[in-house]
Amino acid sequence: MQKTLGSLAVTLLLAACAHSPPATQPAAPPQAEPTAAQLAEARQVGMDAAQLTALLNKPLYQMQPAEVGRFLAFEQLDQPSLRQRVAALARKNIGQPYELFLLGEFPYETYDAQPLFDLSKSDCVVFAEHTYAMALSASWEEFFWMLQRIRYRDGVIGTATRNHYTEADWNIANRWLVQDVTATLGAPIQAYRQRIDRQAFLKKQFKIQRDIPVQNFDDVYVAKRDVAAIEAQLQDGDFVNIISSRGGESWASHVGLIVTGADGSRHLLHSAEPQVREETLQGFIARMAERDARQAGQNKAQLAGFKFLRLNEAPEVPPMAPQPRPTRPF
Repeated sequence: MQKTLGSLAVTLLLAACAHSPPATQPAAPPQAEPTAAQLAEARQVGMDAAQLTALLNKPLYQMQPAEVGRFLAFEQLDQPSLRQRVAALARKNIGQPYELFLLGEFPYETYDAQPLFDLSKSDCVVFAEHTYAMALSASWEEFFWMLQRIRYRDGVIGTATRNHYTEADWNIANRWLVQDVTATLGAPIQAYRQRIDRQAFLKKQFKIQRDIPVQNFDDVYVAKRDVAAIEAQLQDGDFVNIISSRGGESWASHVGLIVTGADGSRHLLHSAEPQVREETLQGFIARMAERDARQAGQNKAQLAGFKFLRLNEAPEVPPMAPQPRPTRPF
């Protein structure tokens, strides 16, 4: 996960995205051969059979930007449903190596000198942002633009304008893309409050001074024990906030995407150590229960529940605000 947890950053970010891996990873898929329909789609975007075959058998995280651009154009034709396109692109990144604190604002800013994109690795938020941005795009240029629109408030690139806080920033700023349906699924809901001090967070984490008032943010989640009763309502491409609790405080420590398994079960597709993986939602809950049992009495965060955000059927992407001219120090 990116730097999203304010005054709790040092201790809580250690738990964010860093869930222990399943005992086994899925086997590599067999070599894919394009269908006649796919070959026709490829020709529409200027690809020949050899190029298409190569990209169908290459993970996204091993592609170069030009290859990504060609593949996204093809995917718009091959997967016309946005939900199915999100699921297909997410699965094409299974195995992508995980790295926390992956992206920054360089070259726009030097506070966080990591780059604006990295296709070869992801953390949990970066994985979701890349997947959504790719699913909404038909070229590299559109993907890069869309990625900034999702990651930053009004698309304005900057450390202070990044959607640092999952619930209070990311979910709210991207309501054009996903809508919080946690309270509408029919399960009992658990209320929680976060005290968000963005001014203190930016000063501590980046040595940036901004005059931002403290916000008390109220939210709700579905307890882990109640998820089984409502998970059949979840759809491909829905955004999941994994809620952790410790010492009476709750927060989104991890995020992922919902995809549907071959048997109709709901799966969580997410980036966590050591790499992007897909597992059943109930399998994830069981695995976290084992982890929490091992860590009992150690004052570590434990899985509390989930927030669910529904992918909009036809997102209307808001315009990007102009990038402001930097101020002078004199």
